[in-house]
Amino acid sequence: MRYAVNVPIFDGYADPRAVADLAVAAEQSGWDGFFVADHLLTDFGIVLPIGDPWITLAAVAARTERLRIGPMVTPLARRRPWKVARETVALDILSGGRLTLGVGLGYPPDADFEQFGEDGSPTVRAGKLDEALRIVDGLWTGAEFEHHGTHYTVHPTTFQPHPVQMPRIPVWVAGIWPRTRPFRRAARWDGAVPMGAGLAYTEMMTPAQVREVAAFLARHRDGDGPFDLTHWGVTPHGTAGGVMDDYAEAGATWWLETLDPWGNGWSGTGPWPVERMNERVLRGPRG
Repeated sequence: MRYAVNVPIFDGYADPRAVADLAVAAEQSGWDGFFVADHLLTDFGIVLPIGDPWITLAAVAARTERLRIGPMVTPLARRRPWKVARETVALDILSGGRLTLGVGLGYPPDADFEQFGEDGSPTVRAGKLDEALRIVDGLWTGAEFEHHGTHYTVHPTTFQPHPVQMPRIPVWVAGIWPRTRPFRRAARWDGAVPMGAGLAYTEMMTPAQVREVAAFLARHRDGDGPFDLTHWGVTPHGTAGGVMDDYAEAGATWWLETLDPWGNGWSGTGPWPVERMNERVLRGPRG
């Protein structure tokens, strides 16, 4: 198992400089990855400063050397896929081939879609996600590519340069378990980012649920190449190692330690307790 920090870039983390500083500390503390959220608004009824994931990741890429980085996850249905293709190639080059593209339908649909006149329907978002993935992957090749779909059209187009990573930047697909369609989608790509139905931001799936996801993916994958299965987690001081081992045995290949303001005494008012949240990073993955 490898270990990553998952940063909600709200409030004090809305500043790319602060997040880049934290990424440097994470790299020095032995973490393997550093991922950031992608939201336009919060889903807990509070107005907070929110950072931009692409600018933040560029700052992180420029300040680190080893960490795997990426959005976890970006809602492709509210982004132009050809712009995402350009942005991800630039980040892959800037980071020296360390980018992973995490994607999903997007949440919350009212705040991140309908508030800005976008269609929040899950059917529409799913259709856009599938088409956008084909477009991004096609443009990454550096060869001529075209697409004519329900939601997007790309006339014969060639994008250069191509990513550092070949045959492509790894794509991890998020989904809510036990809904199966997102995981059939994930099985066609390079990794899965499951969350359990009905779980709140800091609540974890059980190892048994992760084992179910792993078994489902194994049945539906076409090839036998590298494939990652992540687990979002929040580990109190002194418990990390044992908890992580249970999920590794269940089939998870990445642990995404999610920085938790509520676990650090945040009441929902006032600034996030960033310094106390940073302490979890400084303890290292199994601290």
